[in-house]
Amino acid sequence: MATLRAVRSRISGVKKIQKITKAMKMVAAVKLRRAQQNVVSARPYARKLRELLLHLCANTDVSVHPLVAPREVNAVALVIVTSDRGLCGAFNSNLMRAAANHISEKYPAASQTGKLKIFCVGRKGFEFFFNRRYAISGKYIGAYNNLVFDQARTIARDIVERYGKGEFDRVEIAYNEFKSIAQQRIVIEQFLPVPTDVFLSDGKGERPRPSTNYIYEPSSDELLQALLPRHLNFHIWRILLESNAAEQGARMAAMENATENAEELISNLQLQYNKARQASITKELLEVVAGAEALREAG
Repeated sequence: MATLRAVRSRISGVKKIQKITKAMKMVAAVKLRRAQQNVVSARPYARKLRELLLHLCANTDVSVHPLVAPREVNAVALVIVTSDRGLCGAFNSNLMRAAANHISEKYPAASQTGKLKIFCVGRKGFEFFFNRRYAISGKYIGAYNNLVFDQARTIARDIVERYGKGEFDRVEIAYNEFKSIAQQRIVIEQFLPVPTDVFLSDGKGERPRPSTNYIYEPSSDELLQALLPRHLNFHIWRILLESNAAEQGARMAAMENATENAEELISNLQLQYNKARQASITKELLEVVAGAEALREAG
C-alpha cells in the first residue's frame, strides 16, 4: 500500500506542475503577441530613420564623426542581452555560451588583462559572467518589467558616454534575434564605432544614390551629429524588443514541451499505479483463497 500511496502522490504532484506550465504557456503567448506587435510597430520609424541617414551620408564624410571614426582597439566592451528569468529552454544558455566562446576566440588577451568590459542586460547574463569573474562594468536588471524606450536610452547613453571618454575602443552586442516561436538566432554585432556600411551601402554593397535632393536646415553635418545618437538609442531599443519577443517565444515553446512531457509522465505513472493496484488485489485474493483452503483442510 505504501507503493500505491507514493505513486498516487507523484501523480498528484505532476498534475499540479502541469497546471503551472499550462498557465505559463498561456501568459507567454499573450506577452509574445504584444512583443511581436511592438517589433512591427517599431519598423516604420527605423525605416524612415535609415532612409534619412542614407540621404545625409550620401554627400557627407561620416568617417570623421567621433561615433563612426575607427580606433585602434586596446579595450573592448561586450553588451550581452539575456532575460531576467529562466524557464525558457536554452534561450539564455546558448547565448551565454556563444558570448563566452566569442570572448575566448577573439579577445583572450583583453579578457586576461582586464581590458574587456562586460555590460549585462538581464539577470541571467549578469549571474553567469559574475560567477566566472569577468569584469562587469554595468548591469541592467529588471529592464523587461517595464520595457519602455527610456530603458534603451539609458543603456545607450551610458555606453556612448564611456566610449566617448575612451574607456574602450570597440563595443559589440550579443543578443537573440526573434525569428519565430520555435527559433531564435544568436547575433553578435558591432555597435561602436558605428559600422560605415550601415549608412554607405544599400545592403547590396552599393553606395546609395538618393532619388530626391534635399536642402537641409541646419547643415547635413549638424543633422548627422544629432541623428547618430538617435540611431544608437533606437538600435538598442530594437534589440530589447527582439530579445523580449525571442524570450517569450522560447518560454512558450519550453512550457508547451513541459506540459506534453508531464502528460506523458502522468500516463506512465497511472499505468504503474494500475499495475501495482492489480498486483495488490491479486495478492489479497490469493491470501483469502489460501486461508479458505487452510480452514477447509483443518475442518
